[in-house]
Amino acid sequence: MSIVKKPPARRTRRSPEAAQDNILAAAQALLLEKGPQALKLTDVAARAGIAHATVLHHFGTIGEVQAALMERMIRQLVEQILAAHQGVSDAERPHTGAPVLFDAFESKGAARLAAWLELTGEARRLTMVREAVRTVLEGRKDRSAQGLAAAQDRILVSIVLAIGVGLFGRSLAELLGRPPGTARQLALDLLKGDLPPLSVPPSRRTTKR
Repeated sequence: MSIVKKPPARRTRRSPEAAQDNILAAAQALLLEKGPQALKLTDVAARAGIAHATVLHHFGTIGEVQAALMERMIRQLVEQILAAHQGVSDAERPHTGAPVLFDAFESKGAARLAAWLELTGEARRLTMVREAVRTVLEGRKDRSAQGLAAAQDRILVSIVLAIGVGLFGRSLAELLGRPPGTARQLALDLLKGDLPPLSVPPSRRTTKR
């Protein structure tokens, strides 16, 4: 009686995009658990279940992984903000988008990663932020240079405040004996007011298309 041996199962090879997404998902999980300092090539590879050389093949350095992860998180954030803006007027957009922005920087490690990239000189490569802002502004009905500039200024301030709250809001509130969500609520209340226009030349304030 002969025993027919089954051929070994073929290992399904991921597409480059799927492989990179797997690596970035592993890096994001490490970021949430341990912070940016835990984003090391060997640890990311181990979490992704792949060889260290595979991470090097797709990204080259841990700096590339960090920058790509930030871009991935920005894309996710833009999708969430656009979903919140569906059917919302220009006047209401800041109030619906800001909480989504603060959620991202407070709970998903984005603030810590953004600060890490800035401190290590890698933030200069995050040109996707500019594209993300343009995408968010696309749905505005007011397409005048003044309207776009005012909206861009509001997004700028919102991002700065969200990063600050994400990094220091809870700890500083605790030091001052205030409830954990105090900094966030104060920042959101501040954004509800109208921001005064800045005296900046139009060439620097107009969103290029």
